[in-house]
This record gives sequence, C-alpha cells and structure tokens, in this order.
Amino acid sequence: MFRLLALAAAVPSGQGLKQFGELALAFALSSLIGLEREWRQKSAGLRTHTLVGTGAALFLIVSKYGFTDVLGHSVVLDPSRVAAQVVSGIGFIGGGLIFVRGDVVRGLTTAAIVWVTAAIGMACGAGLPLLALAVTAAHFIVVFVYPRLAAALPRSRYLGYGVRVVYEDGRGVLREILSDTTGSGFAIARVSAAKLEHSVGDRAAVAVTLEVRGQPVVHSLSTALSEIDGVLEVTTTDLERGAE
Repeated sequence: MFRLLALAAAVPSGQGLKQFGELALAFALSSLIGLEREWRQKSAGLRTHTLVGTGAALFLIVSKYGFTDVLGHSVVLDPSRVAAQVVSGIGFIGGGLIFVRGDVVRGLTTAAIVWVTAAIGMACGAGLPLLALAVTAAHFIVVFVYPRLAAALPRSRYLGYGVRVVYEDGRGVLREILSDTTGSGFAIARVSAAKLEHSVGDRAAVAVTLEVRGQPVVHSLSTALSEIDGVLEVTTTDLERGAE
C-alpha cells in the first residue's frame, strides 16, 4: 500500500485521465480529418494528419505540465512558448506539401488543413474540447460544402485557362492560332512552344501552350482552334481549379 502511494506521488502531475482524454480526442479528431484526405487521395492522408494532431496535443500538454518539477520561487516559465514554436514549426510540413507544376500551384489546401489539424490538436491539449470539435466541424463544411458553393458562383471573365495545341510543323499555323485566340475575345498571357520528338501520324508536329484569360467559357475557343487546317489536337485546362 505504501509502495503504491509512493509510486503515485512520484508520477508528475499532468499524466492523469484528463490528459489521456485530451490526447485521445486529438487522436480521434485528427484521424477524422485524415480519413477525409485519404479518401480524396491527397498527398497527406490519414497517418500524417493523425500524427500531426496528436503530436501537437502532446507538445501543448508537455508545455503545460512538463516543467512542474523545476518551478519554484526563482524559476518562472511561460507555458505558451512551446505552443508558439508548434505554430511556426508546422509550416515546414505544410511547405513540403506545396509544389508547382508549370504555372499551377498545388497542395495549398492540403497544407492549410495540416496547419488546422495541428491547431485542433493544440486545442485538445489545452483542454478546449468544444473549440476543437467546432473547428473540426468547420473543416468538413469547408471541404464538402464550399466546393459546391464555389461551383454555383458565376465565373469571372478574368479566369485563366491553359490551351495546348498540337499542329503540323512548317505550315505557319501558329500565326492563325494566335489570331483566332485574340479574335475570340481572349487575352494571351503567355506562350511557349516546343517541337515534339515523336511524329503525329507520320508528320512532324509542334506543341504550343497558351495561357489565356477572358471569357468564362473556353469551349468555343477549343472548337475554333480544332477547325484550323493543320491543327492535330487541342486540350484545355482550367488553371484556377487546378490551383487547389
């Protein structure tokens, strides 16, 4: 009996059922967010989000209770210092999820969700479960409701599109492509062309990529370009939707 009491006295405060409950809540909420990202086949999925949220909760619990044995009249600690470092340190993980492919930035939403997951874990570790639950619910509203809301909005005439046109080399088709693009009401922001290493239908071909801005519908431009004599292929990309 005395041995058990001595063992309980030796265990530092901050390792009771309350702290285990906070860690469990952080684990559960971050796992829910991770499941959603895993289902969408994002670069950071179930394991990453679960570890980030649970680790952030543990960091905050350590910040609150991990230094009680050295506190005294001559030692004063700020329990918020570890939390501040978590906020800045999680940016390294988020930065690693963002990459650029051509002119399209990808991974911004996933990086932001990792950052929010860390905040949820910190709220759990700080003993603020209602706030953690509220932000978790807000996350699911953002990822499931907001895309439908954005799709229902009228599209801006300043949205960017990528248009890739493959045409026969040596026939002066590029001049007609540029003329038809501007004639259809689009402004050309960038042009890049490269000769294809392989032939298309036994014919030497060139691929030109245009970044255009203008009308909310690009299908008319795609149709007009495909009707040009010498054009072999036309593909379009919505640059704004590719940014997430």
